[in-house]
Amino acid sequence: MSTATLWIADVPIAKVSFPVWGGTAELLLTDPGAIDAAARSLAVELAAVGAACSRFLPDSELSVVNARAGRPVAVSPLFLDFLAVALKAASVSAGAVDPTCGSALVALGYDRDYGLLRQGRARASVLRPVAGWRVVEVDAGRGTVRVPDGVLLDFGATAKARAADRAAHRLAAEFGCGVMVNLSGDIAIAGPAPAGGWPVRAADGELTGPGDPGQTIAVFDGGVATSGTTTRKWRQGDRSVHHIVVPETGDAAPVYWQTASAVAATCVDANTLTTTAIVRGAQALPFLAGTGCPTRLVGADGTIALLGGWPMDEESAR
Repeated sequence: MSTATLWIADVPIAKVSFPVWGGTAELLLTDPGAIDAAARSLAVELAAVGAACSRFLPDSELSVVNARAGRPVAVSPLFLDFLAVALKAASVSAGAVDPTCGSALVALGYDRDYGLLRQGRARASVLRPVAGWRVVEVDAGRGTVRVPDGVLLDFGATAKARAADRAAHRLAAEFGCGVMVNLSGDIAIAGPAPAGGWPVRAADGELTGPGDPGQTIAVFDGGVATSGTTTRKWRQGDRSVHHIVVPETGDAAPVYWQTASAVAATCVDANTLTTTAIVRGAQALPFLAGTGCPTRLVGADGTIALLGGWPMDEESAR
């Protein structure tokens, strides 16, 4: 783990980061004395989430459900929680964010951890529409889940966001301080924020540093997410593809927006909005506007659209 101290409004903030799920987990606390214990707690929580929901661990609960397609499989309450979140996101987004996209991702070549995938070139495969989230059968009373033959679940669109929400609120309650959890761009905030709020960077592309194109806003609570087509991409045959799938085609979404950022009550809510934006392109605008959530969209040509009161300047707060 890498630890550091930064200053927000002349107050010391403890920060720790470590690799997770092919990306980086960052934890920021307003109580520097609690950072070591909180970091250990976060690592344990994320390990449990991975054991339940990773598509790349052969013995994870999700892998077992996929391997036993056609039969009910007993799962843990943790898995049921993450599945319920994924199904709700599918319903809210009218199917744009669909957890049955696993087979489409495999067909695109995303069949291994991204850190391994980007080292090679994926082979072209036949692309088909996904089965759709309504085929998933959940028996909450018995604690079982069943997917039809040929269906592969994937929680990549919601699991990081849900993990960030759970961890931020649990750590804030446990340590009684302000918390920000950032899982590769899926950010959840809980507890008392620093004066002026937490500074959050919405990037315009793959580079996310302070000097790179983007905008910094101040957020006091809730969740922030950025989805994009400039990261988690690889070569499939002679073309470049990325990890956000259009359920109706099974193909990577056309690049209408290169990035979409949103602020909402939870990180899951924000991520549902940003993923829907990437999947639906211009057709997502009425849906996004109807939520009233602050949203920042960067087009393929670099033009920027702001919705829901997203601030025009970097110093404005939600």
